[in-house]
Amino acid sequence: MNAPNTGQQGVHASAGEQAVKVLIYSDDSTTREKVVLALGRRVAADLPPIKTHEFATPLAVVNAVDAGGFDILILDGEATPAGGMGVCRQLKDEIYQCPPVLVLTGRPQDGWLATWSRAEAWTPHPIDPVALADSVAELVRARLAKRVAA
Repeated sequence: MNAPNTGQQGVHASAGEQAVKVLIYSDDSTTREKVVLALGRRVAADLPPIKTHEFATPLAVVNAVDAGGFDILILDGEATPAGGMGVCRQLKDEIYQCPPVLVLTGRPQDGWLATWSRAEAWTPHPIDPVALADSVAELVRARLAKRVAA
């Protein structure tokens, strides 16, 4: 695995098929690894392959999202020193047309906090690979539909 704030893992798109770029933020490398494994190469058969980019610090996330190019953001609500919900709210306030965000919450009851952060989706720890992949697939479909409509 590459350096945490610039690491990349995933698959390369085949000719003519553009990969979905997913940003994963957590200060915990184990959490990032679990997310990467849960997403696999594709979150659904009807969607392009996934290419993940891992980040361990909030500043690196803000800079990367500001630079553009990501389709989906997955932010760990339990990260320190800045949790994913606070980072999400900051991104939604500061980044024009911020990509959709999925927040990993500490427990199922924290969904209301994810809503406060303006995340489009959330799923609790421990990570359920099926639920995470399904949620990301929904976000990717909505994102791709917006691109086609534009």
